[in-house]
Amino acid sequence: MAARLHDAATKMGGSAGRDAVYTKVSWRIMPILLLCYVANFIDRTNISIAQIHMRTDLDFTDEIYGIGVGLFFIGFIIFEVPSNILLERIGVRKTLLRIMVAWGLVSATTTFATTPLRFYCARILLGAAEAGFFPGVLLYLTYWYPSVRRGRMTSLFFLGLPLSGFIGSALSGWILHSFNNVFGLRGWQWMFLMEGVPSVLLGLAAFLFLADRPQDARWLSIEEKQIIRDDLAKEQAVKGHKGHYSFFDALRDPRVYVLGVVGIGTYTLANAVSFWTPLIISESGVKEILNIGFLAAFPPLVGAVSMLLVGRHSDLTLERRWHAACCEFSAVAALLLLSFFYKNPMVVVPLLAIMTAGHYSAVTVFWSVPSIYLSEKAAAGGIAIVTAMGSVAAALSPVMLGWIQKHTGRLSSGLQISAAIISISAIVLLIGVPARLLPERSNAEL
Repeated sequence: MAARLHDAATKMGGSAGRDAVYTKVSWRIMPILLLCYVANFIDRTNISIAQIHMRTDLDFTDEIYGIGVGLFFIGFIIFEVPSNILLERIGVRKTLLRIMVAWGLVSATTTFATTPLRFYCARILLGAAEAGFFPGVLLYLTYWYPSVRRGRMTSLFFLGLPLSGFIGSALSGWILHSFNNVFGLRGWQWMFLMEGVPSVLLGLAAFLFLADRPQDARWLSIEEKQIIRDDLAKEQAVKGHKGHYSFFDALRDPRVYVLGVVGIGTYTLANAVSFWTPLIISESGVKEILNIGFLAAFPPLVGAVSMLLVGRHSDLTLERRWHAACCEFSAVAALLLLSFFYKNPMVVVPLLAIMTAGHYSAVTVFWSVPSIYLSEKAAAGGIAIVTAMGSVAAALSPVMLGWIQKHTGRLSSGLQISAAIISISAIVLLIGVPARLLPERSNAEL
């Protein structure tokens, strides 16, 4: 029976047949994952525009805001690895249901964060609720796609970043402008309340419509499942001794921590893009909240185009390291220029667009590297280790920027320090992860 299934899958598994199988898979799972990521990032970063009004309504300083942004990642650091290991046991459907319903409810309750202590508690709980979503989806993609196809799917998933920036900035600005003092609630309170609900609904949709693994998908034929199984088995065979066979093997591998150092750079850049863009635009002289929202939506549009082009080119050339590093270097250049010209909105917005494009393109390519290097059994914990290390930087960099802003009255020094951290991480990627450890070319026909 197994031999007949393999023969049938082989007949279907020509280039056209194989492409059709993966196209079918993509249309089924990627739209849901993309929408989940959009909702995830809106709920995570809407504080960036809300804080402009929270500063005046609640007398929150930049230091309080920076601490709150940083505390969000405490939950990430604590629960990231356990959540990903649990996902491998219970499946993505239950995991996304648990994560998304929890974070949607916690995000909505930020409506009542009217004191620094409540604000800090809400951010810690939101981070704990969201822990495991990002590495969990990256792990989930390894169940469905070999690495030579995974880069394109990672690009589609990361499209949620610019979409959340575009949709979230414009939507949040509109809510803040239109719902202020409606039924006695401030605009930022309505924003948290209204933007938390979609996450709960998407968690239910993921539970109902996703399949944990190809063998669980009723919408795939037996032959189609066999094609995916054969491709993934071949990829694991190619990795051979270069891969790891357990989570504990990954813990002992110094290159996992090298990837974690690179993750620190990507998260540092992510904070600059996600949490400080509205403030940078405001500091440049734009004061109307609706205008800040729409201007903050422009850089993600540029980033969306860039990440799709870079991700596709990286897949075509099967090169990851230089694609990611060069994108980070371009973002560094924009950060440095921003530190000198942050008072001119005509210069600030284009530089933010370059920085955002560099960030989105870099993370799209970089986050395909851990799953290429690690074997299937080590991927759950290994990817989570990398994201947890990055979360340390994500927790500390907003506090640093807030402290610098409070004591110097400007962000330039903080932007320059962030640029230095990102540059180091790009260099570490090029030196610490040799191309020979990413054996994708042997799978080029998959």
